[in-house]
Amino acid sequence: MRPIRVRIGVLGLALVAGLAAPTAATAAPEAGGAAPAPTVEERRLDGEVPREILRRSGFAAVAPAFARGLGRADSYREARRVVEREGAALWRRAVDRVQGRGPARGDLSRDDDRPLYWARLGMTRELRTWEPGFGLSERQRAALLTELERTSRGQTDLRLPRGGHDKGVKRVLLTGFDPFTLDRDIRISNPSGAAALALDGTVIDTADGPARVETAVFPVRWADFAEGTVERALRPYLPRVDLFTTVSQGRVGRFDVERTNGAWRGGFPDNDNVSRTETVPVADPASQPQWTTTTLPYAAITAADTGRFPVYDNTSVTEIPAGGDEPVVRPDGPTPGSTAREGGGGNYLSNEIAYRATLLRDRLGLHGTLPGGHVHTPVLQFGAGNTDPATGALTDPEFVRNRLDIVAQTRAIVGVAVSAAGADRD
Repeated sequence: MRPIRVRIGVLGLALVAGLAAPTAATAAPEAGGAAPAPTVEERRLDGEVPREILRRSGFAAVAPAFARGLGRADSYREARRVVEREGAALWRRAVDRVQGRGPARGDLSRDDDRPLYWARLGMTRELRTWEPGFGLSERQRAALLTELERTSRGQTDLRLPRGGHDKGVKRVLLTGFDPFTLDRDIRISNPSGAAALALDGTVIDTADGPARVETAVFPVRWADFAEGTVERALRPYLPRVDLFTTVSQGRVGRFDVERTNGAWRGGFPDNDNVSRTETVPVADPASQPQWTTTTLPYAAITAADTGRFPVYDNTSVTEIPAGGDEPVVRPDGPTPGSTAREGGGGNYLSNEIAYRATLLRDRLGLHGTLPGGHVHTPVLQFGAGNTDPATGALTDPEFVRNRLDIVAQTRAIVGVAVSAAGADRD
């Protein structure tokens, strides 16, 4: 996600969703007043495109079924069980659909990441507007929403093989993102999210042996990142993996391995149409660096033939030099004492997840031993003639081909990275 010089959503990336708008689960009013209203992101569910995606993927019944489950809960504890069970079930259902297990239940191609996104929003809207008879505090509702986000994004389903490093199967952690820039084109899909669904739990044969990939996806919302969603999800696993990569959609027609990440939010609106322009907020800001760097084997990745899109080692950043007050583009990375304004991946949430994940790696003392960083995929484009959001189709053969090729090349890049990291250790 790069809304700076190379605007990410400029081309058609489409994301649509199902047919029936979710119906709120209701009971007696909550003590203390009405339930919260749906968010900006959740209100997009009322559009025709989201409803069509849900219908054509077989996910239209997910939110209504979740509402019925909530309606039967007679306590906070029971509601939490419903949330945990149904959130995890949504993630597994989405993974199974993409990976070809079970019926497709619709004519959208199996590789589509959009049903998961819109079905989750249907569930969060049901939960946010739910008015149970037993009374639900603001804090309890927030906890339920957090648990639904975590379970339905695969963040509680990271099943790494047992054993230490270099014993049998290598362990890889990969993350993707939701679709975004939906007000520009609500049909948008995010190839990083599609890659996460396609690769979750799969094994890649590499020159350094088999590698098991576990994945999760993250929201495109500034607030969630400020509240520590990345660190909470990744902290338990980084010491246990052999390689990690955060992945997002970036530039047209190319992959990029982002060499440097910057500690700056550039203000581009998120999926709730909220902007943030500030230093990336992290714990212990007194020790916060302006820059972090990749430890992925970028030279090997860019040299390998991994697919039809070129792969670049991107070293450019934008900084305010030490003693200066105006931003300067540096093609070869930051200079000493400079202040970040853009990492190689810009200053949106793709740069921020890369910054947070690599900062966490460093704070855990793993900089010298754990390969990790960020990969930007190409922009996922619709076919020629299907570029008008107002009149275009939800999908087309070129759109599907592009997504499948991006996912396959992401998989190949991971395989090369594991092999090269193993060779470096040897």
